Amino acid sequence: MTRAGYAALDQELKQLKSVERPAVIRAIAEAREHGDLSENAEYHAARERQSFIEGRIKELEGLLSLSDVIDPTKLSGAIKFGATVTLVDEDTDEEKTYQIVGEAEADIERGLLNIKSPLARALIGKDEGDSVEVKTPGGDRSYEVVTVRYV
Repeated sequence: MTRAGYAALDQELKQLKSVERPAVIRAIAEAREHGDLSENAEYHAARERQSFIEGRIKELEGLLSLSDVIDPTKLSGAIKFGATVTLVDEDTDEEKTYQIVGEAEADIERGLLNIKSPLARALIGKDEGDSVEVKTPGGDRSYEVVTVRYV
């Protein structure tokens, strides 16, 4: 994963441990004070939230402990992990920019493309000026690689 992706997941983990976990523990304690737990909706909601938080903490700890942080600024050449790629759709002339990142940090809305996605797999090894054919759920698409940067 990229350094930025690692930092974002690490920040989320710290937030869950230092803010969310203590808040849900207080909410459970408050709900217990209201009496009968079998019909206490606040208690059940707080326990469900606690379960989600603990699961996410375990997931993030696992991801961070096994991650290999790659600094894209030290890379160059053909498209590989960490590359920021500008593409032009050959049918619509629409220009898009993506950074190829790991699964855990992917967010297509922010231009962070999962390395396991069909588009990223098609781009790996290509260079500026190359044309790429991609099979997508919406049909086959053709893109031209305009720029490849490592930032």
